[in-house]
Amino acid sequence: MSVRRTRRALAAAVAAGLIGLAAVGCSSDGGSSSDAAGKVAAAPAAHAETLRGLPSAVEGTKIVVGAADAPHTVTVYADPRCPFCAKFEAGGGAVLAERAARGEVRVEYVIASFLDARTGGTASARAANALRAAAEAGPGRFAEFQAALFASQPADESKDAFTAGHLLRIADGVDGLRSEAFDRAVREESYGTWVADAEKAFEDSGVGGTPTVRVDGKALDGGSGLYDAGEFGKLLDGALGS
Repeated sequence: MSVRRTRRALAAAVAAGLIGLAAVGCSSDGGSSSDAAGKVAAAPAAHAETLRGLPSAVEGTKIVVGAADAPHTVTVYADPRCPFCAKFEAGGGAVLAERAARGEVRVEYVIASFLDARTGGTASARAANALRAAAEAGPGRFAEFQAALFASQPADESKDAFTAGHLLRIADGVDGLRSEAFDRAVREESYGTWVADAEKAFEDSGVGGTPTVRVDGKALDGGSGLYDAGEFGKLLDGALGS
């Protein structure tokens, strides 16, 4: 797959005037007046049970899902505002969760926020901060919240997306995620330094765009197969030598 797909698509969207960049007023919780309109979706019911059983851990600038002793490592580079990343989460991401649940792979997520610099605002960074906070909330919380967050991704990639209020309403759908500590971390963007470090790790990786998948350090050139669960499963099997 071309790692520049996101950038090309983004440039085309800007040219077509499809990216909403209108400024809106901020509320006291760090959100904006667009909170009420933000789409909120949960992880697919058939998939949620798998997600709830997945442990997560923060390892430097990565959030790792699955057993530490899994024989293979899959690294996923994603930006919360990238529409192709949302498609991947619904397709290939679901396969990775199932494989992680079976102990076949551990999945490392490098959460980028480069779209903020390209389209304005800090929506990707806010979402990345919330994902980092979810990783502290116990087994399954990060995996389920990430699936719900991508399912709730605003269609216009607006710089005012993923306000604190919107992120907390998404978190309402993840059993046990909302807490005083989680809510404070989301509202105050407590993991800002980690978010910046994760973005730098993305930039230093040389992948150039999202989503990008590496299996045991080697790029998986899956093209449109990244977005279809059946096709991605076959690609993954090939990369793992299964």
